[in-house]
Amino acid sequence: MHPARLLLVVIVIATTFAGCRSELEGTGPGKRQQTLALAPHDELQIGRRAFREILKEAEFVQQGPEIERVQAISERIAKAIEIEPLQREINLRVADYQFEWEYAVVKDDQVNAFCLPGGKIVVFTGLFRLVEDDDQLATVISHEVAHALAHHVSERVARERAVHNRLLNLAFSREQELEADHIGVFLMTFAGYDPDEAAVLWSRMLAYHGTGIRLPEILSDHPTDIHRVEKMREWIKYAKAGKSAFDAGRIAR
Repeated sequence: MHPARLLLVVIVIATTFAGCRSELEGTGPGKRQQTLALAPHDELQIGRRAFREILKEAEFVQQGPEIERVQAISERIAKAIEIEPLQREINLRVADYQFEWEYAVVKDDQVNAFCLPGGKIVVFTGLFRLVEDDDQLATVISHEVAHALAHHVSERVARERAVHNRLLNLAFSREQELEADHIGVFLMTFAGYDPDEAAVLWSRMLAYHGTGIRLPEILSDHPTDIHRVEKMREWIKYAKAGKSAFDAGRIAR
């Protein structure tokens, strides 16, 4: 399933859940104000339905090193999410949410991955041509999981209700992408992966962009620029310091 079509499917499903509900107000990641259209139970149901739709259409890897790598990395990231000091640092709203972590590797040349609401992770086999090691694969998976943890689908549904300006919505999408970068760097670091590889991976993408080569699908609507990589390097410093403090017992568990 093409990512654009997938997003449409998820938004359509989400809209049916959100149609008669009041919006939820609160502070989201980074303590910015965040308006959500979906209740916690709805996010889980949407993820389940969309995941079933994907598995109906796609040919996926049943066994082998690719699915084993995705599962191992995803499980480590899921454990990192449970670390309360990390939740507080990023201000994640996860206490009332249930995540059912499931993994699928789809046989497709697209260089892409995504995580549905509720924790359904899908990686396309084309991504394995791009990433050089598990640290870089963890970069991508952490970034995609961050979208689910930050309830970005729910937020986009609420945004679509209020704003029908394409340029404003594009800017909002890029804000979410940077937010997922931020969260993702902390997730992969606390999961035991090398965050420096995150900057390496996105710097390579920036280099591809400069050559005029068509970007991988995963970057089609992402803010691929020098500012993004600079911000990531700044977050890496904080993530490393936080992980060191946590490991040394200087942060309350």
